[in-house]
Amino acid sequence: MKNFILDTNVLLHDPSAYSQFEENNVIIPLKVLEEIDQFKRELSERGRNARTVSRSLDELRKTGRLSDGVRLESGGTIKVIFADMDNPFAVGLSADDLIIKLAVDLQKAEPDVKCTVVSKDINLRLKADALGLEAEDYENGQHHEPDEMYSGQAVLEADSEAIGFFASEGHAVIPGMDELFPNQYVTLQNPNDPKQTMLGRYDVETHRVVKLLTIDNNAPITPRNREQRFAMDALLNDKIKLITLSGKAGTGKTLLAIAAGYHQVMDTKRYKRLLVSRPIFPMGKDLGYLPGTVEEKLDPWMQPIHDALSLIVHGRTGNTNVPNKRGGDIIASNPLIDVEPLTYIRGRSIPNQFMIVDEAQNLTPLEVKTVITRVGHDTKIILTGDLYQIDNPYVDSLSSGLSAVVEKFRGEPLAAHILLTEGVRSDLAEKAANLL
Repeated sequence: MKNFILDTNVLLHDPSAYSQFEENNVIIPLKVLEEIDQFKRELSERGRNARTVSRSLDELRKTGRLSDGVRLESGGTIKVIFADMDNPFAVGLSADDLIIKLAVDLQKAEPDVKCTVVSKDINLRLKADALGLEAEDYENGQHHEPDEMYSGQAVLEADSEAIGFFASEGHAVIPGMDELFPNQYVTLQNPNDPKQTMLGRYDVETHRVVKLLTIDNNAPITPRNREQRFAMDALLNDKIKLITLSGKAGTGKTLLAIAAGYHQVMDTKRYKRLLVSRPIFPMGKDLGYLPGTVEEKLDPWMQPIHDALSLIVHGRTGNTNVPNKRGGDIIASNPLIDVEPLTYIRGRSIPNQFMIVDEAQNLTPLEVKTVITRVGHDTKIILTGDLYQIDNPYVDSLSSGLSAVVEKFRGEPLAAHILLTEGVRSDLAEKAANLL
């Protein structure tokens, strides 16, 4: 058996982390419990996790003394211990230093048992390594790096006959499609003539590659590249209820989603309302409290949504002499469009709506679960985000809720994912996204 010493941030990230170490000893320093106690009054997810940890440990305490060690269902044990405070060097140590001191003392007391410090704090891991201790990140629930993540796209070779049949019939059975995921988008390419291509989607129900939905080329917002064409097909497909759009800045994720939602709410009446939400995280230093009503407070945060709506509505008029109407005014004057933060979504049920969650890369897996489980009957939900632009200090590209959804739902027939890589905002924005 091995000894694993957990840092505070591990338990705040995953309250059930102590049960993930199989038949080994999990040790929680007393200082960690003191730090968790400082967070339990917060109304954030961090506060909820802190309260969950406290309740879970209290339940375990009923089966035995935590100071002596309590048996876990995994076969291991959990124990709460504290560093030797009689040592004069322990006076004035920080929480991180006390955790490391505890690890050093434990390693000396049990030299034959491997002792590992588990922390999501890089500096703590570096300190532990400098003292000759084993240290590792908590990787449960982490997913692939953005560059290695499922893209939702594939290229399949098809001869002229197969491509001709696909063009005329709208579907085809293509060699290699057995390895595709449901709703994975496909480029059929003739190996003898690379210019001969067709775009399709793998339909798991019919076990065929099918043609994409027809797009109105006269619409104010139309796809500008192959990836956007895939995204628009998913956004307009009634069978696909969950869509994740990821990609760097300027690839059109938010604009495409809002354009598709606006069309299906205002034109086809497929959904009763367009609901756009986003988590509130500032880029750079926060400006502090904002004056005014709730709508006035949210206006700066929701400005990207307002800009997209203004562009869509102004483009639909076809009259360049008409002054550009502010997105906020469009929302205020239209009861079918609603923009709100995710703060108060817990407990709600959202039926028959086209729901967009922008900047979803800032959400934790638990927050994403909370959002998706609000979806009611006949609602379509779209998560958009850029895993290279995470503002949440407690989330990275490996532990983001957006990454979790992509990985967990890629085998589900009701979900689709498209990675957008080609910037369309401007040549300068594309250069900046690639070079900086």
